[in-house]
Amino acid sequence: MGSGRNPEGGDAREEAGMLGLGSVEHLVLVAPTASGKSEIALRAAEALGDIEIVSIDSMQVYRGMDIGTAKVDAEARERVPHHMIDVIDPWQVWSVQQFQIEARKAVADIESRGKRALLVGGTGLYVQAVIDDLRFPGEDLVLRAEIEARTAE
Repeated sequence: MGSGRNPEGGDAREEAGMLGLGSVEHLVLVAPTASGKSEIALRAAEALGDIEIVSIDSMQVYRGMDIGTAKVDAEARERVPHHMIDVIDPWQVWSVQQFQIEARKAVADIESRGKRALLVGGTGLYVQAVIDDLRFPGEDLVLRAEIEARTAE
């Protein structure tokens, strides 16, 4: 996985391995919401046989948010294992960094069973967070409190 050379030097595939994506080649399918990528992913996974699907979508992680997210149905999830769908409730705090961590855990779990991941998504930042070495700053709770106080005025 990865695109070869990193702009700062080094091999992106080697870096991905260091980031918990292992040495297994994975597949990535990126297209807009409701463009048919879920059906393509299902067909590819069934044809290849050693594939599990990891949804790389900023909204499909939320339980109950089925309308407008084009989530695959239960029958499709039975045909091929899917990860990162219905992970949290809509009122829970969640970030792209948390998504990155959990998606990488899912990929590592798939690899540990001798399979490959097919990463399927339409949210560029989330795809990039999973396959590249995106670093995220920590929360600045003081700044957040100041901004919230200003907006409450």
